[in-house]
Amino acid sequence: MSDQPSPSPALSFGDVAAAYDRARPSYPREAVAWLAGEQPATVLELGAGTGKLTSVLVALGHDVHATDPDEQMLAVLRERLPDVPTSVAGAEDLPAADASYDVVVVAQAFHWFDHERALPEIARVLKPGGRLAVVWNARDERIPWVRRLGALIGSPEQLRSMEQVESSELFGPVEEDTLRHWQVVDRESIADLALSRSAIATLDAEARAAKLAEVVAFYDDFGRGMDGMQLPYVACCFRSTVAERATPAAETDEGAAPVTDGSDTDMLLIDFR
Repeated sequence: MSDQPSPSPALSFGDVAAAYDRARPSYPREAVAWLAGEQPATVLELGAGTGKLTSVLVALGHDVHATDPDEQMLAVLRERLPDVPTSVAGAEDLPAADASYDVVVVAQAFHWFDHERALPEIARVLKPGGRLAVVWNARDERIPWVRRLGALIGSPEQLRSMEQVESSELFGPVEEDTLRHWQVVDRESIADLALSRSAIATLDAEARAAKLAEVVAFYDDFGRGMDGMQLPYVACCFRSTVAERATPAAETDEGAAPVTDGSDTDMLLIDFR
């Protein structure tokens, strides 16, 4: 047995990048506008994957830099959006200068982060007044057949949490919004959807084939054939403004003698820039 550690599930999507891109839903324009703003802004996208959210951000006029720790996922994004700059990077070590972005946005990936390391990095690269925006597409499992599908392929919706942001002193209160939308799935794309789940993508070949056959059989039971069917989603959106930065003592010369302007007064000069 190998002593090598198993790869993180977060990095399991590259091997199924094409299926992921075919099967995963996009994000409603209204939801993305709520997340990133109506006016063009500088946006750093984390966990951009194959560019599902990136495409909508670009269509809204935002200047986007897309990052993802998986080169294979970004390769698909570059084919679709060759003008968008990309970097292979995780949220814990961002390739960006301090205070350089208006918005940091994350779709379907925030739960994979090491939040103790990622949140300070996100706060660092945001401009004063900038915001962290996070979205998850969740299947609407209030509908019985969607709930049955979730039982087959997994229901990660419980991962939708901003608890780490809410408890952090780096960000202000978290705002929430939701928007319902639908995706048409057919016999092929529902198999791709199953394959795009990390728990299925990491199965051995035999177990993966058996699971995909089970999912296709489930679809066939509905008799929808080539017409497909509407898979309902809820876009769960969150945003929070970065807190004002406390100026380090080294920058304020705390404890240093008062600075004078050469006059007879001992007035303390404060630079408000």
